[in-house]
Amino acid sequence: MTNDIEPFNVATISANMNSVPILNGTNFKDWKENILIVLGCMDLDFALRMEQPPSIVDSSTSEERKTYEKWERSNRMSLMIIKRGIPEAFRGAISERITSAKEFLAEMEKRFAKSDKAETSTLLQSLISMKYKGKGNSI
Repeated sequence: MTNDIEPFNVATISANMNSVPILNGTNFKDWKENILIVLGCMDLDFALRMEQPPSIVDSSTSEERKTYEKWERSNRMSLMIIKRGIPEAFRGAISERITSAKEFLAEMEKRFAKSDKAETSTLLQSLISMKYKGKGNSI
């Protein structure tokens, strides 16, 4: 029965991942929204919603082990999906020491918030400097 389900899951995963646009520097908000939707639909957003649980030790309960394993899988899969939608040039700007999907996304947001403000400022300046030339839309 597992064989009947696997192709569906692979197709679903592929379709979900292909629905995420590639980050290009001007579409961060849309990109992030798509990433969060895809990870949520795939039930992989656990690592984004929860803090990392303590590492497993010999005295860990089965519930602690289960929670840690769920978080670890969610984090690993989330990072792969997030990085897949980011060009190498942007990925290289984020430190390799970041191993948490939540931290990685927060770092990306910091970097793109600056460029978002600059773009908004440029657009506002352009609108402010526009002049009416006496021509309007006439039907």
